[in-house]
Amino acid sequence: MKWLQVFMLSLLFGALTYGQKDCSQTFDCPIDVYFTIDTSETVALQQSPPGQLVESIKEFTEQFAQNLIDENFRGVKITWRIGGLHFSQTQPIFSPFTTKDVFIRNVKAINYLGKGTYTDCAIKAMTAQVLNAQSQNSKAKRFSVIITDGYVTGNPCGGIKVSAEEARDKGIRLFVVAASDNVDETGLKEIANSPATVFRNEFKAVDFSQGRAEIDKKTIKRIIDTMKHYAYTECYNVTCLETRGPPGPKGHRGQKGAKGDHGEPGQKGLPGRPGDPGIEGPIGQPGVKGEQGLKGEKGEIGTQGRKGVAGIPGRNGTDGQKGTIGRIGAPGCKGDPGNRGPDGHSGDVGERGSPGTDGEKGDSGRPGRAGPTGPPGEPGPKGENGSPGSPGIPGAKGPTGLPGRDGATGEPGRRGDYGPKGQQGPDGNKGDKGEMGPEGVRGLPGEAGNKGAKGDNGLPGPRGPPGAPGEQGRNGTKGDPGDVGPRGDPGPEGPKGDPGRPGFSYVGQRGQTGDPGDKGKRGPRGSRGDCGPKGEPGESGTQGKPGEPGHQGEPGPRGGRGDPGRDGDPGPEGDPGLTECDVMNYIRETCGCCDCEKRCGALDIVFVIDSSESVGLTNFTLEKNFVINTINRLGSFSKDPQSDSGTRVGVVQYSHSGTFQAIRLNDPKIDSLSAFKDAVKRLEWIAGGTFTPSALKFAYDNLIRDSRRAKANVTMVVITDGRFDPRDDENLLTYICGDQTVDVNAIGIGDMFDKYQENEILTSIACNRQGKVMGMKRFADLVAEEFIDKIETVLCPDPVIVCPDLPCKSEPAVAPCIQRPVDVVFLLDGSERMGLENHRRAKEFIENVARRLILATGENDERNARLALLQYGSPTEQRVEFPLTHELNVISDALAAVKYMDSSSALGSAIIYAVNNLIFKGDNTRLSRRNAEVSFVFITDGITATEQLDEGVSAMKRAEGVPTVIAMGSDTDEEILRKISLGDMSAIFRGGDYTMLNKAAFFERFIRWIC
Repeated sequence: MKWLQVFMLSLLFGALTYGQKDCSQTFDCPIDVYFTIDTSETVALQQSPPGQLVESIKEFTEQFAQNLIDENFRGVKITWRIGGLHFSQTQPIFSPFTTKDVFIRNVKAINYLGKGTYTDCAIKAMTAQVLNAQSQNSKAKRFSVIITDGYVTGNPCGGIKVSAEEARDKGIRLFVVAASDNVDETGLKEIANSPATVFRNEFKAVDFSQGRAEIDKKTIKRIIDTMKHYAYTECYNVTCLETRGPPGPKGHRGQKGAKGDHGEPGQKGLPGRPGDPGIEGPIGQPGVKGEQGLKGEKGEIGTQGRKGVAGIPGRNGTDGQKGTIGRIGAPGCKGDPGNRGPDGHSGDVGERGSPGTDGEKGDSGRPGRAGPTGPPGEPGPKGENGSPGSPGIPGAKGPTGLPGRDGATGEPGRRGDYGPKGQQGPDGNKGDKGEMGPEGVRGLPGEAGNKGAKGDNGLPGPRGPPGAPGEQGRNGTKGDPGDVGPRGDPGPEGPKGDPGRPGFSYVGQRGQTGDPGDKGKRGPRGSRGDCGPKGEPGESGTQGKPGEPGHQGEPGPRGGRGDPGRDGDPGPEGDPGLTECDVMNYIRETCGCCDCEKRCGALDIVFVIDSSESVGLTNFTLEKNFVINTINRLGSFSKDPQSDSGTRVGVVQYSHSGTFQAIRLNDPKIDSLSAFKDAVKRLEWIAGGTFTPSALKFAYDNLIRDSRRAKANVTMVVITDGRFDPRDDENLLTYICGDQTVDVNAIGIGDMFDKYQENEILTSIACNRQGKVMGMKRFADLVAEEFIDKIETVLCPDPVIVCPDLPCKSEPAVAPCIQRPVDVVFLLDGSERMGLENHRRAKEFIENVARRLILATGENDERNARLALLQYGSPTEQRVEFPLTHELNVISDALAAVKYMDSSSALGSAIIYAVNNLIFKGDNTRLSRRNAEVSFVFITDGITATEQLDEGVSAMKRAEGVPTVIAMGSDTDEEILRKISLGDMSAIFRGGDYTMLNKAAFFERFIRWIC
């Protein structure tokens, strides 16, 4: 028996030894990391000197690579390969996948590109490089670290969201690191994998919180630890201790899955067998009436008829058509003013109605009868104090009762204990993964989703090293509000209110009938009456016998001259003739010889404007408007570029090297002021790098040196934000200073000119003449009336103005409308000064504008117009009637539902509200399109409260808004109108009353201005 036990133990030991697996196995886990670094102009020029931030990002990348160490991590052997590219409008690869030392050497050789930012193309290029490397090692875990600021110039490759989604579908995990503190967080989160708390998590390459640039080493450690964790969970596979356990209990039935997508159409089925004969149908309806029969044959020719009796003489013909209008005659002399007519009788004032009497107070109800008193019960044991119940519905006020006796003071109740926390319910089994459906059409951005359910608990992993002490926890969330307390006693009666505002003045009763007027003069002779109706036919006579045809008579003698006829009736009233203003407008349009002329002598002016990415489309548009508004002031435009008199103007727009564009001084096509304006309007934003010194040399060599006139004063106006590429030759800043006959004026825009170094750049451009340097905070100040006055004085210090004595003033010249992005925000005054009828006309005007403009085709349309409307009253009354939208039916329906506020007026609060709710959201997310001009249109007379008005105008400037004011009537506050129009008086549209809004001349002028 003992030998049997020994045999069985040996057999069991051998089986266990044979089935046990090796637990000391190490798993290989290669990791590929690809860096995608933004070196566009918006990144390179954030820190001074230009390119300094790129150098800090390179240092961040080098330190990141130094920390990628091959190691044995919890039984997993991790090895690293690193590659990378940098990008702006192009995507050069600075390092293929290689070792750490070679990669760091390649990083040091990066030079920033400048120009625009095409992040979507960079992500596509990164995806292609990572997938190409995957073919060499299919087991590698793939990560990409994208360092950018989130801003983009364009989306030529489909957009960052589409490109990032394609990379994630290929199994690439995307970490996003902010280049600095100045970023577009929305753009960064669109790139990062989800959850954003892991793959974005406020990562940044350079920290400026201490006032200097420091590499954020915490970001490096957190990203590397996350990469190791994902690699470990996918590579580590413990099988040495696996034993098959008993089957688990059957799980709960899962929730019904979402409805699947429509499948592809199936193949065409086989033809079915012939159907059985149908049952006999009902008897049909009678047929339709047959067609008409054929026409009968032609009858025989009848006998020839006899000659008829001669007809009676015909009536006189009708008058001929009206002749064409003759040529316009010379303007007549101005007539004497007519005498003033007598004043009309004013009606009697209506009698004031008698005040109504106060209603009588109702009788108090009688108290109900008391019920019979029940027998007293036995006293029960004292119960615990109950919790206070929720307040009931207030009952009707009862009659005043007798004063009761004081009750005994109850014991205070204790607070109840908290109940035990419930256990977490079991999780359901994970459903099988469905087959991947066909790729759907890209949807609109969805709303933020709810937090997902907690995943299944995994098997316990091997014990890790003790972690570092965690950070101090945040404060807990705010507790739920308590129950509503009992209703308090009514307070004492408040003081008497202030007297109300004056009532409206209504028309009184009709006055007594006036005395009959004098007999009027005899009216003109009436016109000829219309012909009477045709008489009824007479009775048919008896048919006579046909007579014999008579002989043809001889012609009679010529009759004598008849008596002269009577005077004809007066003709219809003619069309009204042209007014004096119509005649003068016709002469102006025909020959242009009647406008005021400003003569500044012979001037050659060259504007050099910045068209780089750092300026932006809106500011570039303001630069062009500044050029046009300035030239409007200088008059006397040279019609012949070769003439020795008049003003010639040239423009150079510049970005990086090779992109300079010019309107030349001697261009034969620029023969009028309107031709010059059209050429300026056609200039398009280049959105590249900034080569300011080279642009100055280009402007002098190509526009001034060879084409200047001998007797002309030459002036150059340079507009810049101070940033220029350090690869450009800085010595060219003073290139023009060698020619003492050229007057150079430098305009610096932006906060960076507060620093001495950048202000020194402006001084160098202006040839070290401090009086020729002008600075401002924002591009919107370029078009302010005060600044245009200042630059006009610089360009034309001693003008001679010659104006003819004309009765009519001409309309200001405006450029034709072109398609470009514009977001129009109407601010409609809802005060009682406006009046209900004028309020209705203003709404009709806004709807006509919406129908006249070319609206955007969708949310992502980067051209055309969108509209919004805010009605405002008192400082607390602002109502968004409709936000920025491109849908005409939404605008029309919202305008139909607008209610007139009939309140006071507080324009400052309304501007702040519009900026915070129509242009931006609460988290500073911009609601207007990035490259669109934001146009504020104020419909007001300027009579408003002045509180917060300065703050509102400042908020509009921060939003880079361009103001337009519509002020009707003569009772206006000119100081307020000038302030909200930023001093640009040409932006104020005036009219006699609100009926002007929808007149063709006013309406078309507004449309050309706004678009």
